[in-house]
Amino acid sequence: MSAARTPGVPTVPHSRATLAGQLATLGVGRGSVLMVHASLRAVGAVDGGADAVAAALRDVVGPEGTLVVPAFTPENSDTSAQYHARVRGLGEREREAVRAAMPAFDPATTAAPSMGRLAEAVRRTPGSVRSAHPQTSFAALGPRAGHVVADHHPDCHLGEDSPLARLHELRARVLLLGTGFGSCTAFHLAEYRVPSPPRRTYRCVVRDGGRRRWWEYEDVALDDSDFAALGADFERSDRGRAVRTAQVGSATGRLFRFPAAVAFALDWLPAHRGGALARGGEPCPRPPDAPPP
Repeated sequence: MSAARTPGVPTVPHSRATLAGQLATLGVGRGSVLMVHASLRAVGAVDGGADAVAAALRDVVGPEGTLVVPAFTPENSDTSAQYHARVRGLGEREREAVRAAMPAFDPATTAAPSMGRLAEAVRRTPGSVRSAHPQTSFAALGPRAGHVVADHHPDCHLGEDSPLARLHELRARVLLLGTGFGSCTAFHLAEYRVPSPPRRTYRCVVRDGGRRRWWEYEDVALDDSDFAALGADFERSDRGRAVRTAQVGSATGRLFRFPAAVAFALDWLPAHRGGALARGGEPCPRPPDAPPP
């Protein structure tokens, strides 16, 4: 008896050319500045894996386009949700051992496993450049990549001195590929732009002149716990009517303008969070195909 075919699962892997065609149909155009959040588990099997998906995206934006992905590294922080989950139930000595083993951030070599396989494929591609923030860096490929990642201040996760502000300035597009709005990093820029956003302390391991040291700083208290609800309202709104959806591989792709998402969030956040605009979460969207922390 032959094996039953699971509905919606392709019998052969998706190809780079097929993905590129579907992305073009969705509306990704040549010359675009495109920030991508992706779950390759949702996209399904692809001939060539994550590298082929990255190549398909580059095929569609063309040599004049720029591809941007988050390359966040909560693994080097003891104020992150990942750290607290990892040490839950451990004694003080064991916690200290975990902290002592945390590697210092190096933009040239530090992996970003929490961001998923596509982000890692882009980060490792020859010619990729990366911003210098030790927790919320971005990797980019293309003629505007250097501008996007330049001058990412170490005490500004995702605000005016980060790649998000450059993406807003460039009227970039956002592609959610098999992920929901809970992963939409663009909304974080609105958290900086609301009046008097709450702040908190962060701490991570950095390299200073070849020496490993802990660095503590204060920044806006970021919280993505309500981004799924925010995104659902955005998609139903007048601004959200410009959200385009189409199948890419086995996943749903959503494509929209970065400034439209930020503008909607600027109205939505004060109305829905009230006097407590943030609850002190960690800015680290984890795609469904990322390994557990």
